[in-house]
Amino acid sequence: FLAAEDLRFYEHRGIDVYRILGALRSNIKNGTLAEGASTITQQLIKNNIFSAESENGLVDTFKRKFQEQYLALILEQSVDKDTILQNYLNTINLGNNNLGVQAAAQNYFNKDVSELTISESAVIAATTSNPYKYNPVRFPENNKTRRAIVLKNMLEQELISKAEYDEALADNVYDRIMNVKNTSTGSTAYSYYTDALISQLM
Repeated sequence: FLAAEDLRFYEHRGIDVYRILGALRSNIKNGTLAEGASTITQQLIKNNIFSAESENGLVDTFKRKFQEQYLALILEQSVDKDTILQNYLNTINLGNNNLGVQAAAQNYFNKDVSELTISESAVIAATTSNPYKYNPVRFPENNKTRRAIVLKNMLEQELISKAEYDEALADNVYDRIMNVKNTSTGSTAYSYYTDALISQLM
């Protein structure tokens, strides 16, 4: 997930100035606002505090971005990085109605998250930037392209070896996903949110 979303997560203090400048340069060059620069801390805040419906135009978007950045700086002063990362991984939308990595691991691979291979983990991490577009069940080719970028980032950051990279890239992981979907017996892995709701109702 760090390779997919926030390579300097353990170095910055909530906002990544280098990434902001890079995104700004890219957006000016391309004449769009397509490239974002949100850190994992900002994404955690955005996903759990702000509502996309509250944005009405460019001014609201910039206002929310500044609020996210301010709150990210405050959060990182009071909460350690591992706790922030854990909360992000437990609440992030990973496509197919999966909130959190455990729900995604069960839904896509019928496994506990601790049992995932590098290849399988990269499939799940690849969905974060656009859970619909990179959904590995609906759009496996899109996910495969994004997964290759995640694996390349992991290799470049020395998070995996060249042998692990080659093995993961060659893995036909999408066949396993379809096998799980086709042999599903109706038992479903609940999301983090659903688990909390069921506990509260009981």
